[in-house]
Amino acid sequence: MYLRFILAALIVVTAPLHARDYQAGKLFIEQPTARPTRPGQPGAAAYINIENRGSTADRLVGASSPVAGTTEIHVMTMNGNVMKMREVGEIAIDSGATVVMRPGEGYHIMLLNLKKPLKAGERFPLTLRFEKAGKVKVSVEISDQISGVNPHGNVAGGTGH
Repeated sequence: MYLRFILAALIVVTAPLHARDYQAGKLFIEQPTARPTRPGQPGAAAYINIENRGSTADRLVGASSPVAGTTEIHVMTMNGNVMKMREVGEIAIDSGATVVMRPGEGYHIMLLNLKKPLKAGERFPLTLRFEKAGKVKVSVEISDQISGVNPHGNVAGGTGH
């Protein structure tokens, strides 16, 4: 009886952790998140984790959202003491690799020409386009708290670019 209680409690506790997970073919998309914006702020960034559990590489080739006039794939890098951001157009996701997008250095989905401010506690749709896995629509949570920040880069287990 005690073991059943523990198992039931674990299911209840861990279920919300996987509620924001999506799949496109062998690609697993986790934790779509964006930070809130201020009124008049023209842009924002969305962050996701993409794990390729397949035996072949794929590419994130685009994204779109009704909350933005334009959506682009960007990377931020440090050049000396200067942070630089540029559009990359696509991200390669090697077989067995995980791309982790977090604030700071690394990849993110740039949302330009926002149509309204992003408010904490709300969600918005984001469609990701992959070269092989096709399209997948995710729901991005707007939150002041973005967990799992990896200060040493955004790609684990592969080149990711």
